[in-house]
This record gives sequence, structure tokens and C-alpha cells, in this order.
Amino acid sequence: MYLGDMLLMVICMLILVICVLVGVAFLTLLERKVLGY
Repeated sequence: MYLGDMLLMVICMLILVICVLVGVAFLTLLERKVLGY
């Protein structure tokens, strides 16, 4: 495995984690808005 491939994998993992965190945060905010009414 080359260094470039490792770097690409790490970047992909980071993007995936960020997407999941954003999705969870969005769902939490949405839930608060719905429950707030």
C-alpha cells in the first residue's frame, strides 16, 4: 500500500465521519424544533 492510498483512505474516512456528525446534529436540531412546538 502506497502513502498516497493511505492518505486517500484517511481523507475518505474523515469526510464520512464529518457527514455522519452533520447528519446527527441536523436530526437533533430538527427533533428539538418539532418537540419545541
